[in-house]
Amino acid sequence: MDWEGWLWPNHFGDPVAEHRAVRDGVGVWDESPLRKWDFRGPDALRAADRIFTNDMLGLAPGQVRYAPFCDENGKMVGDGTVFKFDDRHAWVITALDSDLDHFREVVAGLEVAIEPITADLPHVQLQGPRSRALLSALCGEAAGLGYFRFHPEQVQVGGVPAWVSRTGYSGELGYEIFCAPADAPALWETLTSAGAQPYGLAAVETLRIESGLIFIGYDYFQHETNPFDVSLDKVVRLDTGDFHGRGALLETAKNPPRRMVTLALEGGDVPEYGSAVTKDGEPAGMLTSPCESPTLGGVIGLAVLEAGYAQAGSRVEVGSAGATVEALPIYDVSKLRPRS
Repeated sequence: MDWEGWLWPNHFGDPVAEHRAVRDGVGVWDESPLRKWDFRGPDALRAADRIFTNDMLGLAPGQVRYAPFCDENGKMVGDGTVFKFDDRHAWVITALDSDLDHFREVVAGLEVAIEPITADLPHVQLQGPRSRALLSALCGEAAGLGYFRFHPEQVQVGGVPAWVSRTGYSGELGYEIFCAPADAPALWETLTSAGAQPYGLAAVETLRIESGLIFIGYDYFQHETNPFDVSLDKVVRLDTGDFHGRGALLETAKNPPRRMVTLALEGGDVPEYGSAVTKDGEPAGMLTSPCESPTLGGVIGLAVLEAGYAQAGSRVEVGSAGATVEALPIYDVSKLRPRS
């Protein structure tokens, strides 16, 4: 399927089997089209700190942090990860080409060069409880990587030079692996030959919804949604720094009007993305991302609800179907599996 000008595989024949491979074994997903940006210069980390809501100046070399980034009104423009190589060099991964214009506007006056490197840096996600064992057999250095850490220097993955990070988008133990374009076919062959099952966007979707992971254009909307709407409180640092949009978010943080939850829906039908959520016929919020959950065996969905309806156990409706407010995420509530 086409998304933002790049072709992505939707599935390889059986998306439910691909989902289960990631939950129970190990899968590999080609996410090369995610936009990658190279930040270089004396203010490389200061620039990332000004853009993102999380503390990027506090990153150690070889550390990764996730956060949203906002406009001057505290509304999300996007979200992404920052990889610190050293005080003068970082990678940033986001979703859209237009993010570059926003970055350059926000960091005006700083000594930093921001260059697109998406086409120069293909990468895959290796995800699932068996990912460490598989990768360790191909790359001994991977075994010792801590959560949200990466190797700033290339390592060998089955003979392929690559950068490896312990990050992912599945709710499981996992890694991202980056390489040069000429090495990408060999990297794919190495990982699949070692037992990683390819998976596509259909499995990514059910995995992320179960694990409470948001996606632009579905769960949040540019210049409309603030980070508190999607319960990103932990990655919005309001006590320090001066990131873009901080002033507006200081006010929102006092009493966030909306929160993100998981809904467990009754009946077997999967509602439309963006379906209205009601409470006794009155508006209560929006069902952002629904699916039939292969892991839980029922219909679930991420939803942004008015704060008064967002307590676990509350009852709401989506169309004519009843629904119960559950934890975010509904799968692995304490998020222990990615940290295992």
